[in-house]
Amino acid sequence: MRVTPPVSSLGSDQGSAADDPVRLYYSRKTQEILQKYGPGPRVHFHVGLYPDGPPDTTVPQYMLKQRLLDAQERIVEHAARSWGAYEEPPRRLLDIGCGLGGTSLYWAQEHGASVTSLTVAREHLPIVRQFARRAGVHEQVHPRLADVHRLDETRAYDAVYANESSGYTDRARLFEVVARALVPGGWFGIQEHFVGPSQWREFMDGYYRTRLGRRAEYLAAAEAAGFELVQDEDVTDSVTEFWVQSMAWNTAELDRLRAGAGGEPGAWTGERLEQSTIAHSRFFRLWRDHAVQTRLLRFRLGGGR
Repeated sequence: MRVTPPVSSLGSDQGSAADDPVRLYYSRKTQEILQKYGPGPRVHFHVGLYPDGPPDTTVPQYMLKQRLLDAQERIVEHAARSWGAYEEPPRRLLDIGCGLGGTSLYWAQEHGASVTSLTVAREHLPIVRQFARRAGVHEQVHPRLADVHRLDETRAYDAVYANESSGYTDRARLFEVVARALVPGGWFGIQEHFVGPSQWREFMDGYYRTRLGRRAEYLAAAEAAGFELVQDEDVTDSVTEFWVQSMAWNTAELDRLRAGAGGEPGAWTGERLEQSTIAHSRFFRLWRDHAVQTRLLRFRLGGGR
């Protein structure tokens, strides 16, 4: 059964995780994310970039973990560089669906931005604040529990960023809200997965509690809101390897559990590791065959400058 999140699924000021499948999903994922992609302070939950081809997977688990983190950092940095953030860094940036704050901390640390970080889960707020303090950017990163669809800010940001979070939104409403929140000439950068006709689309939406769309849907919503597409990069081939590396980490953790290895018990159970590995093996085939594409899109409000 396909899970279609309600309009409020990027968080709100009311309610709890129990009344929203997306909020519940991210609340339950927190400790797993920290174990696999932590310890921080920049913790990400999105795919990564492998531009030089697949690295060896027959390495210790700690090396697999570091490579996952490096790849996640690499795709964020690549997007920022290609979008011109090094030449003209945004002073005020809205990070939609910031998760545990990895991308928000990146924009604050590397580009000096003041970042408003919208998060889906209330319990993520203190985690993002703690990581921001550790990174020395607590005065620049402002985590906020809010529904992006109800955001009512006008000309408040130079840039808006959504890393694998736009799939949870009503796209027409998203672009309308972002258009109002940006200053004239501001840009909206999106990292997202786009689907074609695939029998696995419902599986993907159900697994991540998302609602992935098509590129044409985004372009139509953007144009209606007054945006111009100024950059469109297909990075599918360079991120496909992420699923292989993720499976390798899962397998290493499963081997550790079965061997009764020492150390602190992790958040991942054997059942969850098996579920994740099976899902990621399917994702690998979808990305390899370009049945799903990962793209970096940058829109400019009111045209280029």
